[in-house]
Amino acid sequence: MLSKLDPGDRIAVLSPSFAAPAVAPALHEQALRRLTELTGLVPVEYPTTRELGASPEARAADVNAAFADPSIRAILATIGGDDQILVVPHLDAALAQADPKPFLGHSDNTNILNWLWQHGVPGFYGGSTAVHLGPGPAVDDIHLRSLRAALLDGGELELTEPGESEDVGRRWEDHRALTEYGDRAQTTPWTWGGPERRVEGRTWGGCLETIDGLAFADRLPTASDLDGAILMLETSEERPPAGWVARWLRGLGERGILQAAAGVIFARPPVSDFEFHPSESEAQALRDAQRDVVIETVARYNPDAVVCVGVPFGHTRPQWIVPYGGRIILDGVRRTVTADYSSTAAASPRSSS
Repeated sequence: MLSKLDPGDRIAVLSPSFAAPAVAPALHEQALRRLTELTGLVPVEYPTTRELGASPEARAADVNAAFADPSIRAILATIGGDDQILVVPHLDAALAQADPKPFLGHSDNTNILNWLWQHGVPGFYGGSTAVHLGPGPAVDDIHLRSLRAALLDGGELELTEPGESEDVGRRWEDHRALTEYGDRAQTTPWTWGGPERRVEGRTWGGCLETIDGLAFADRLPTASDLDGAILMLETSEERPPAGWVARWLRGLGERGILQAAAGVIFARPPVSDFEFHPSESEAQALRDAQRDVVIETVARYNPDAVVCVGVPFGHTRPQWIVPYGGRIILDGVRRTVTADYSSTAAASPRSSS
């Protein structure tokens, strides 16, 4: 069971992957100020929060210390990275289970969220100081609403399309990163697949590039563990082509994971970066190609699954923070996605026609 926080409670701000605050300290400081102003929570840093090149053991020690400290009521990752798979073997499950508290992060933080999930501790996919709280003139509305729901307010929120999106913000070394968003484009409606029915279930998933590594390390849940689940999948700023996405999904299908799920939500993918600037039509074609392989591959393995592609919970901004191990409702009739941010652990997955 995860309890909600009250203003004045302490939240650990950790770098279990890349220590972005060491590279962009002004951005990090702005994020901490905003976190306190908008939630009333008190951020607490640990030895490796701003330490570049900290060992996996040292980063794990900070995560363990945050779970062990009863005054810390939640944990927020500063950003993702690419080597958190090395941190997880040094985590202490007994500490997390003795005092479950919300862990928020995305991308490479799929490693810790998956580890917590397998030990019965739900979390939240999304959030970071370096991408979502610090940059730009303000915190995006949908991000703030879901951040507050995850940490303070609870309840159910219907996830909606904000109507605009950016793949990357300003470079951290650019002073405009503190006051300007990145280049934002108008978005298109989400795409639905599968039968027109309503399903709900406990969530699992994350960044496909990280799930790939978890599969090699044999750290994925079994198909039976995911019976009736809602899979939440997305791709990173590495911009994998649609063919790679198809291979990863086929791998999940061959493991029986796609067949076990009641539904799948797939995030809007980033298709540009600081060096690669496709035209509007080229960018849409890249997103369409990924959308098509998601719909087709899920249908190949599980034609009964309800699928929604384009929900902004991944690497694009604005970003919804969504429950990981909590409950999401996919309504293929009304075409709505609803997330449950309640303080208790999710009920057993179930679906209804």
